Amino acid sequence: MRGMLETADLVQDVMLKALRRIDAFESRHQGALQAYLRHAVLNRIRDLGRAHSRQPDQTDVPEQLLDPGPSPLDEVIGSENAARYDAALLRLKAADREAVIGRIEMQYDYDELAIVLGKRSSAAARMTVRRAMQRLIAEMRPSS
Repeated sequence: MRGMLETADLVQDVMLKALRRIDAFESRHQGALQAYLRHAVLNRIRDLGRAHSRQPDQTDVPEQLLDPGPSPLDEVIGSENAARYDAALLRLKAADREAVIGRIEMQYDYDELAIVLGKRSSAAARMTVRRAMQRLIAEMRPSS
């Protein structure tokens, strides 16, 4: 429990609460304020102990229980992005769409893409894909 709250923080917390109610304090003897504050600190420690005992112990989740798949949030984000990708892809010209699909979905290298796209070299295929990707990115951006 010591790690939950530093001693200085605990004392500061008690002091702030005690100072808010100082007008209700009656000093009946020398050292009464010190005794009052000591008792307030002790009560705060007891409160923290009771609160700690009501909370279950924290345990780690065993590795075999972890789901290796994507989280529900990742699935939603992924499906939204996939829908945006599909919609943007349909808005591209056929040649750009073929270049993007060949590179991203079919994972052709640039030599293969040069053949598929009818380009003279892999460098020309690379430039075609680059330009098509830039158009795809522009299409995927949310409209303001």
